[in-house]
Amino acid sequence: MAHITVPSAAPSVLRADGLSHTYGDRAVLTDLSLTVSAGQRIGLLGENGSGKSTLLRLLAGVEPPDRGAVTRPTRTALLAQEVAVDPDAPLSQIVDRAIAALRDLEQQLQSAAEALGTAGSDPRALEAADVRYARALEEAEAAELWTLDARRGELLDGLGVGALALDRPVGSVSGGQRSRVALAALLLARPDALLLDEPTNHLDDDAVEFLVGVLRRWHGAVVFASHDRAFLDEVATGLLDIDPSRTAAGATGATRYGGSYTDYLAAKAAERARWEAQFAAEELELVRLEESVAVGARSIDRHVGPRDNDKFAAGFKAGTLQRQVSRRIRNSQGRLDELVDSRVDEPPAALSFAGIPRGSHVLDGEEPLVTARDVRVEGRLRLDRLTIAPDARLLVTGANGAGKSTLLNLLAGRLPADAGTLRRRSGLRVSLLEQDVRWPDPSLSPRVLYEKAVGESRAGALPLSELGLLAARDLDRPVGALSIGQQRRTALALIIARPPHVFLLDEPTNHLSLLLATELEEALGGYPGAVVIASHDRWLRRRWRGRMLRLDGGEVLRRTD
Repeated sequence: MAHITVPSAAPSVLRADGLSHTYGDRAVLTDLSLTVSAGQRIGLLGENGSGKSTLLRLLAGVEPPDRGAVTRPTRTALLAQEVAVDPDAPLSQIVDRAIAALRDLEQQLQSAAEALGTAGSDPRALEAADVRYARALEEAEAAELWTLDARRGELLDGLGVGALALDRPVGSVSGGQRSRVALAALLLARPDALLLDEPTNHLDDDAVEFLVGVLRRWHGAVVFASHDRAFLDEVATGLLDIDPSRTAAGATGATRYGGSYTDYLAAKAAERARWEAQFAAEELELVRLEESVAVGARSIDRHVGPRDNDKFAAGFKAGTLQRQVSRRIRNSQGRLDELVDSRVDEPPAALSFAGIPRGSHVLDGEEPLVTARDVRVEGRLRLDRLTIAPDARLLVTGANGAGKSTLLNLLAGRLPADAGTLRRRSGLRVSLLEQDVRWPDPSLSPRVLYEKAVGESRAGALPLSELGLLAARDLDRPVGALSIGQQRRTALALIIARPPHVFLLDEPTNHLSLLLATELEEALGGYPGAVVIASHDRWLRRRWRGRMLRLDGGEVLRRTD
């Protein structure tokens, strides 16, 4: 079925019916349907590559689906992750493109007003002109046409780019600044349906807070994809999970959830509990039926032929008994076969750390595992004092470029200090989950890397496939051919199988699915050693219960316990 764009009977409704789309031989979306009414704000959930960006492009009409129909308001706008503009063009072109429809509407309103003034006394002409003007006026009021200039300044300021001169060439500003200007321009245009792909990328906390306020007051339909769990929690009125790979047994296709991200987590926990209960009940029933079949078979085997003087009666009774037992066996076997065919899969194990297998004496006592004094990394970090205890939970925050990654690499021993002292306890094992994983030999598969890292014995006792981090199809692919998220999962698996005494994580929620990020955070709560996390994740920061250190400008380390 070809792509269909249907003029919307209800301009405020955005609807997708049976959308399917493939890239090459890979099906990205299959038979997906969605309806979003005015005032609803639907967040998209799913693994990287599950089709969130694809769905937004299909809804916007940027790409046609292979099958299915899209019904959208006339004024539907998409904010893509990358802003495609001529680098030599002025920034004002981004704004002008976004509000071109409003400028057209302004001309239509002026033309309608002129037609109304020249309609004369002809009742039919006067009525037609009046209807035309009323329609244009209604659209202008809905688009807040008269506040356009005031709102432009407010939006640019709120998103942190109000000081930028809009006559500057696009290529002279950063990608983050371009994205902020594009977002401001899109909001300024007041489309009836708003589609946003990772809108909080490049936004600081103040800008995110401003955007949250704008979207909460938005009158039209909103669909957005975001990895920011706090943003999802603050903005979404409902969520659409388009990747059911780790959902409850029997789940297929996209699943819609009402409420915020907090409500979604509660629903997922309830799904998991039901899944576990169903699996346990079916396992018990399997054991019962198998035992019933086995007992019945043994009772037939124990039958002994009758004595000569009672052959007829005993034979008749034995035959009757055998038929009854056989019938019970057949019934039990039938139920057993049916249950084997239909039973749910075992729920994947929750992410956990297997403990520190050797050298655990390193964690004994209260002596710090790491002590830093007057450490300097020229132009990147000044660290006057830091101690990491055996049970430390430390969250390092700060703006981009403040030195968070520098600090972790310093603690991991991957970066030398230009001055100062950094002492580690004897036998200490430190591991770092990097933002950008680099592999010495990217042709090796995750399975081979895992076996090399933990040893054949450990890999046999705790197979990579049982960690639930990688799909079976990815275990034997070259790690260099995997997505960034899959590569981070591989790196995480190597650490999980052999936990270090000090676990360092650099932006651990980047490139991980939201559920996996949540699982990881929960698992770290019970980690058997010290944990140091560098993150700007607002959701993580709000729920952190350990120490917090804020880096300011890569120079001063300030404690904010």
